[in-house]
Amino acid sequence: MALDLEKHFRHKGLRRSALQCGLAGGVALLVLLALDAVTQTVLIASLGASAFIAFAVPHSMHSGARNLIGGYIIGIASGCLLSVIDTNLPVTNPTSIHILMVVFGAMAISLAMFLMVVTRTEHPPAAALAIGLVLNEWNLVTLVVVLAGIVTIALIKRLVLPMLMDLI
Repeated sequence: MALDLEKHFRHKGLRRSALQCGLAGGVALLVLLALDAVTQTVLIASLGASAFIAFAVPHSMHSGARNLIGGYIIGIASGCLLSVIDTNLPVTNPTSIHILMVVFGAMAISLAMFLMVVTRTEHPPAAALAIGLVLNEWNLVTLVVVLAGIVTIALIKRLVLPMLMDLI
């Protein structure tokens, strides 16, 4: 294991890897400082995974602006749609409400995945957002804040892309 790490860092450069990971953390910190005050952290947790993808594998298809932003738009649409359907069903039994929420959460993942594949905007953390919207309360401000966060990550990544390398 130690030899694998040594080979990796000799090839990629320990200093450069540390700087790039620090940049991802710094961008995530800026986004979270701005967003945490306005929305639930569970719904913006997917932004951490997106920051990882954007800055650890910046040349990957999944870290492009189309995938980052498009994936989140689809994740939001899927999660909101299934959340609205779920919360408007005429069910009053607490156990049934819980079971339906879980079922609709799973359906949100499936719908988001399908739409991302069809539109070629695959971004796995956006599927996590879809289920998060079904399982948690949200409002329009939440959605705007999450979109602002992913747009910020995409913009900063694009600005520094010439200095970034794929770490994995």
